[in-house]
Amino acid sequence: MTMPTTFQEGTNWQQSSEPFLAVDVQEQDCWPVDTRSESGAKDQLAPGLHPVVAIGGVTAADGRPLNKVGVVVSYAGAGGGVATDRVEINIAEGTIVRQWVSNIKTYAGEAPATFESTPVLGQPVYVDDSADLSAGVTLSFSALNHAGTKNPMAGVLWYCQDEIADGLAGGGRATSTFDLALPETIYEQEYCIMLCQTAQEVL
Repeated sequence: MTMPTTFQEGTNWQQSSEPFLAVDVQEQDCWPVDTRSESGAKDQLAPGLHPVVAIGGVTAADGRPLNKVGVVVSYAGAGGGVATDRVEINIAEGTIVRQWVSNIKTYAGEAPATFESTPVLGQPVYVDDSADLSAGVTLSFSALNHAGTKNPMAGVLWYCQDEIADGLAGGGRATSTFDLALPETIYEQEYCIMLCQTAQEVL
């Protein structure tokens, strides 16, 4: 496996062109990017990078569990974490994007405690700002971060375009990520995620 070193880039992140509901947000209101992460400095947004991020306050008092979540479409600014740089984010429910996901399920204090080894279609994933997530990774299977604060739900695991049986011309099908067994240790795997905004309300 190639470990992530930066956010999704190029066109690999795109799995569905619709639905599309773009909003403009200031860079300072997106996390976990720049210094808005439990791990300190996280990946910096730049043109061509497409992470799933939360929009709003990082603390529970600021409504963190109910933050709106979306995928970065474009970035316009000087870079370097300039607070007022503009980020265009697609927040449409049902959009499908490819992202790195950490298999961490729970934490015991600062350390990961349990891991997801057999992910399934429709399983929830969360925006997680914990220090154990590598550069390029904003999502995990854990509903809480390593400080015990609720994470906003980003969506659910879904099929990539080539993972549905007979979904391609000629009936081809790629080996599905759901066919893979993950190790009982920190592991980061690419998955397609269907963004599900309304699911955040159950937190």
